[in-house]
Amino acid sequence: MRYTTLLLLSTTLLTLSGCESTTNRQVAADHGASQSNAEAEKQAGQLATTNTMPARTEDLSALKTYNSALSQSAPQQVSLNQADAATASSQAIERKIIRDANLTIEVASPTDSQRKIFSVAESHGGFVVTSEMTQQASDDKSKPEMSVNLVVRVPALQFNQAMEEIRAVASRVIQEKRTGKDVTEEFIDLEARMKNQKALEAQFLEIMKRAGKVEDALEVQRQIADVRTEIEKLEGRKRFLQNQASLSTINTTLQTPIQIVNAAGFWYSVRSAFADGVEVALAIILFLIRAIIASLPVLVLIVLPAALIAKIFVKRTRSRARKQDTEEAKVTG
Repeated sequence: MRYTTLLLLSTTLLTLSGCESTTNRQVAADHGASQSNAEAEKQAGQLATTNTMPARTEDLSALKTYNSALSQSAPQQVSLNQADAATASSQAIERKIIRDANLTIEVASPTDSQRKIFSVAESHGGFVVTSEMTQQASDDKSKPEMSVNLVVRVPALQFNQAMEEIRAVASRVIQEKRTGKDVTEEFIDLEARMKNQKALEAQFLEIMKRAGKVEDALEVQRQIADVRTEIEKLEGRKRFLQNQASLSTINTTLQTPIQIVNAAGFWYSVRSAFADGVEVALAIILFLIRAIIASLPVLVLIVLPAALIAKIFVKRTRSRARKQDTEEAKVTG
């Protein structure tokens, strides 16, 4: 009878999980999840009616089956719980919505506007994530000379007001995009799965206290480690969703006004053709200079030594030929 308390706890937890929502059982049956729940409850009931537990593996098998049944039926239970909460005003659930915005604006001075946006974010309880400035060195007047990219985060309740204040800084809004992602269903799913995993962890801890064999204790410890890892993953995902939903992200690009150039007319075409010719001539001259500079090491290290060696060889050959001619002349004379 020493395992009676453990069995009653397991049976009670299974019964409470099954009675949490009778509608969950019906939907689970439509999707094939009721079979796994029924088998888990049947095994737990058989363990509860047994006076003794000679094998610890039966406990672990029942709990593993129960864990898999919870994992399969969790999404269906979550959807039904969400529907019940929507119908009951007293149990209304706060929606979790991730709001983001991308904004491209023209300003007279990007640096001054950057400081203003810093003040806007801080006044609403937000902060600046990144700030990057880019200077345009090109002579193309059709591109902005300077641009600043800002990423700020503000509380979700202050999102619309912060957007209006940032837009007020601009002389012209070039592009604006707002997005919203509802993660309420995923958030509720995480809470339900965490609840089930914590209940399973409590059962494993209870069995751990009464484990009579080293093998059983090690097996239960491995199961507890797996459950704890799953709980930590779920908690990390939940914290991430909470952070993303509580703080909205505004990505703002500040740039100077683009100068409008008259690209029509005869004289504009003449100037463009002359500028193109100058660029081509400069490119040819630069190519020649580079070719000469690149050939200097070759001349110094290869051509000159080869020429000196060839000159010495020719001199020796000629001197030998002269000596031979002189000797032949003496012999014949």
